[in-house]
Amino acid sequence: MADVVDGVVSQVKEFLTDAPVNGTRKTPATPEGMAMAYTSLLLMAVLPIFFGSLRSVRYRKVQMESGAKPETMTRKDAAFFPLIASAALFGLYIFFKIFSKEYVNLLLTGYFFILGVITLTHLASPLINTLVPAAIPNIPFHLHFKSGSGDQEEDIINYKFSSHDIVSLICCSIFGAWYLWKKHWIANNLFGIAFAISGVEMLHLNNIVTGCILLCGLFVYDIFWVFGTNVMVTVASSFEAPIKLVFPQDLLEKGLSASNFAMLGLGDIVIPGIFVALLLRFDHSLNRNTKTYFYSTLFAYLLGLLATIFVMHVFKHAQPALLYLVPACISVPVGVALIKGDIRALFAYEDYEELTETSSQKPAQSKSKKQK
Repeated sequence: MADVVDGVVSQVKEFLTDAPVNGTRKTPATPEGMAMAYTSLLLMAVLPIFFGSLRSVRYRKVQMESGAKPETMTRKDAAFFPLIASAALFGLYIFFKIFSKEYVNLLLTGYFFILGVITLTHLASPLINTLVPAAIPNIPFHLHFKSGSGDQEEDIINYKFSSHDIVSLICCSIFGAWYLWKKHWIANNLFGIAFAISGVEMLHLNNIVTGCILLCGLFVYDIFWVFGTNVMVTVASSFEAPIKLVFPQDLLEKGLSASNFAMLGLGDIVIPGIFVALLLRFDHSLNRNTKTYFYSTLFAYLLGLLATIFVMHVFKHAQPALLYLVPACISVPVGVALIKGDIRALFAYEDYEELTETSSQKPAQSKSKKQK
């Protein structure tokens, strides 16, 4: 009799634990729903890396032609990045523990709304500009703020835009208002994809060694915060902002109002993505009219994501995606370079060679001054 009572009590506890606060249970995921959700997440992860990498090549070309000083991550930056990310993650965890989750998310939502609208406008402007009626004239504007004068003059804001860009901003602001009002998963994903593409496009690693340092550091970071503590899972589940891509596993049963989500963090897309983009620029530097390193590493990234999903379902536990993505993304290009005989060229490649030349010339110049 006692065994029966214990069994009933445990079932009731399991029911109460699984039930949401509003008293309705989550719809259990069907195999079809899970397959659709994870296939969609895979596509939403790979496509931003693909298009962001292509845009990064054009972005680098524009930077080189304009003579603007490129902003790239140094080896020191890469080494300290996991520590900075850990401090930020733990800080958010403390905030969610001390303050009300609603107030923290309200503040973060406002920040990501502004950032999301600007990022989405940057990406959508070329498309929206083609759809603007001819009745609206395309008037150019130039916003230019400077400080100082003469030799000490410095640009604060130097931005050129047109009236069609303003139309794009208005359209994206309306979309952002929908996100603020409904927090719908489709709006979340569009903002997230925009962040991912722009991140892969504009965040540049200068060489392979810097990329390896960054990936290896975040490899340890991801494992520690997922397996060693509940910090990562708590923040990810509490954070109501487009820093993750989600797709409902019960879409077939509930339609667009589905609520049982599978998710993937943007960091698992952008961090490997900037490394894959670097390899595409390396492919271009070889002048072979092939993209061997880019496609092979992108395929390795896809296999790493599949491995993450497989292990997560076998062990029924959240997995640090970088545990599988980092070995795949580093080993494949190095292996291809060994096979093709490009290993020296791979590790000698510099995205912006003038940075290395400038830093190496400074000690030589100071040495020659001392000799004089």
